[in-house]
Amino acid sequence: MSRTHDGLAAGAVAAIVSGLPSTVHALAAGRDPLEATLAAGSILLPNETRRLHLFLAAAPVHLSISLGWGLVLARVLPRRPSVASGAAAGLAIAALDLGVIGRRFPRIRALPLVPQLADHIVFGATVAAVLARRQA
Repeated sequence: MSRTHDGLAAGAVAAIVSGLPSTVHALAAGRDPLEATLAAGSILLPNETRRLHLFLAAAPVHLSISLGWGLVLARVLPRRPSVASGAAAGLAIAALDLGVIGRRFPRIRALPLVPQLADHIVFGATVAAVLARRQA
């Protein structure tokens, strides 16, 4: 399989599981478990306030970002990467996603930081695990 196919597959799997930490945290803290989803939707619809529209906009935003980062990690991580190297890559992605780009979007800026960092770590670790399995 090519690195492109591997990256797309890894990004797709990671897109599904990477939001688990922030969702669990939101539920445990009594917050809206969809707040991160709605924040993602605000990237596409920055002036939208209707939950359904933000929710629907979140799917293509989250998937395209996840697939894009999956492709990047498939190129930059070593062949058969470790979960630890993926987790570190997830933290590097968080620095860019949250620290640089996300600061421009009020809903993303308002999210609790630690659960978002955990989501990114899970994303990177999952991408690495899928890549390692596909490249074995």
